[in-house]
Amino acid sequence: MKKVLVLGATGAMGRYLIPELVNLDYEVVGVGREETAPWKVNAAYIQSDAFDKNFLNGLLKENFDGIINFMEYGKVDFSEYYQLFLEHTSHYIYLSTCRVYDDKEQPIKETSPRLLDSSEDEVLKASHDYCIYKAQDEDLLVNSSYDNWTVVRPATTFSTMRLQLVTLEFNNSVARALQGKTIVLPIQAKDKPATLSWGGDVAKMIARILFKEEAKREFYNVCSAEHRTWGEIAEYYRDLVGLEAVWVDKEDYLAILSPEGTINVRWQLEYARLFRRITDNSKVLALTGLKQEDMMPMYDGLKLEIGNIPKDYVPEDTKIGLRMDEYIKNHIL
Repeated sequence: MKKVLVLGATGAMGRYLIPELVNLDYEVVGVGREETAPWKVNAAYIQSDAFDKNFLNGLLKENFDGIINFMEYGKVDFSEYYQLFLEHTSHYIYLSTCRVYDDKEQPIKETSPRLLDSSEDEVLKASHDYCIYKAQDEDLLVNSSYDNWTVVRPATTFSTMRLQLVTLEFNNSVARALQGKTIVLPIQAKDKPATLSWGGDVAKMIARILFKEEAKREFYNVCSAEHRTWGEIAEYYRDLVGLEAVWVDKEDYLAILSPEGTINVRWQLEYARLFRRITDNSKVLALTGLKQEDMMPMYDGLKLEIGNIPKDYVPEDTKIGLRMDEYIKNHIL
């Protein structure tokens, strides 16, 4: 029985990946910061900080056959970690993102241009934005002498209590709908196609990439090929939770999200959600034997996860939500 370590195991994909790995007869250890594991399968769980090198050094002495890493290295230097992982396993899977891609090629393939390489925005390229540091982390693996790694690039992935709409997360979209409140969205995004994938499907792909020799030193878009415009997705939410949206200019929307004008908030909108995101997943399907028809339809997946909202969940106002209320009061009503 092969032994697999999953770091960041309680997140949107990890919560579904652990049961997939167990079903494939692997011995699984998950590490996360939650007090309890969100799965009910026979897998070990360790509550700890996976950025702690002393903890990692001790843990990796257990000689895991595979390591799947969902950790985000935006605030720490991945160069201080990646060799540690590569030296202690036969197959290391690193979670990157489809946000590394620019908007020059459709559909997006694994060979499509990355913003780090193609963007003319020198400020963005010199930054530590998500789309930049993920690409830089990829390059560390590519330029290493190791051959036992695989990079996976998910598109926007929805899961339990993680339901997105343009750049809004659950607390400022679905939660507001549950309160009967209207949300504000940027009109420039309404007709932009987006790929949203259910976390369970992404988990199936990653679990079936693991330990495949032909997957090493390769990149895979781990996502559905289904795409819908953000306007269509907003209509899905309207049907499922009664979400009402007003579409405004992006500058008004950005001012609501970040009155101080935080540049990363703008970049997430302009270099991700306003890009056309039509994704080619044929490479991962060919590797894993999965088919697009095996993927959860977007509407059905959103319905499933909305059904997973705890019955006793009570939405709370957020700062962004209060600014939405004020904007709607002053500009819409």
